[in-house]
Amino acid sequence: MLELRPNCECCDKDLPPESAEARICTYECTFCADCVDRVLKGVCPNCGGNLVARPIRPADRLAKHPASTKRVLKAEGCAPRAA
Repeated sequence: MLELRPNCECCDKDLPPESAEARICTYECTFCADCVDRVLKGVCPNCGGNLVARPIRPADRLAKHPASTKRVLKAEGCAPRAA
């Protein structure tokens, strides 16, 4: 089950469970659409995988399976992954 992390790892923008702006890789690294488009160019800086829209968990399911509250932030900031 997806963690639904609460923020962008690059800019720390809030990304609530219902956000259409959240993007994730297969490891659930989480970024906002703006950072993915402008900075990361669609590639996860952690694993090199692609970043896609995070699914939205229906509100009635969040009660039983809540989103994560643990914030992850790259202290060194974000830059495209070196080849």
